[in-house]
Amino acid sequence: MRENLAFLTPLHKKTHRDYVARVARGDKAGCAEIAKQFGRDYWDGDRKYGYGGYHYDGRWAGVATSMIRHYGLNASSRVLDVGCGKAFLLYEIMQQVPGIRVAGVDISEYGIENARLEVRPFLRGGRAEQLEFEDKSFDLVISLTTLHNLLVFDLATALGEIARVTNKEAYVAVESYRSESEKANLLAWQLTCQSFYTPEEWVWMYERFGYAGDYEFIYFE
Repeated sequence: MRENLAFLTPLHKKTHRDYVARVARGDKAGCAEIAKQFGRDYWDGDRKYGYGGYHYDGRWAGVATSMIRHYGLNASSRVLDVGCGKAFLLYEIMQQVPGIRVAGVDISEYGIENARLEVRPFLRGGRAEQLEFEDKSFDLVISLTTLHNLLVFDLATALGEIARVTNKEAYVAVESYRSESEKANLLAWQLTCQSFYTPEEWVWMYERFGYAGDYEFIYFE
């Protein structure tokens, strides 16, 4: 049964965001164009282009622990992260479950090249809309804050691909809004989003596009 989970929300709420300052500079459109290249500027450049320096600091350890417990991951499990970025979450899963088989896919060559050495061999370039894996290849497929970066027709294909390659479980997290204030904050803060939907609209699409896994919504309160 599909569940609305909260793996990322505690981590998300720890970050302070100045929504007004994000748009007050007047160059947000140009910053978004640079961010959508998903290169060095997005990951490790100025904060106006994205993360403002995304380095390993152990913050994903708690998320990994929660996922491992919830999905009962063990050394024989196979896990795929769609939109893995620098794959810090996969790294933490590997550390906590020795022998587990992991894979990561991302469009960012820079992200993959700057992943930790231990996980880098298991990462590859690619798009969520075309996962180059056999049907039912993984016990758990996850995708964190990636699918909202796709236009709706690519989103439909990506959700179908996630459903195709999982043998058992799946979990996706996307940015969303429940009120006009959260919508305004999301629009002010985002740099790479293409799909802006309420939770009800997301669930409607999951059902229509054949995705039956778990999900989480990230809100900008």
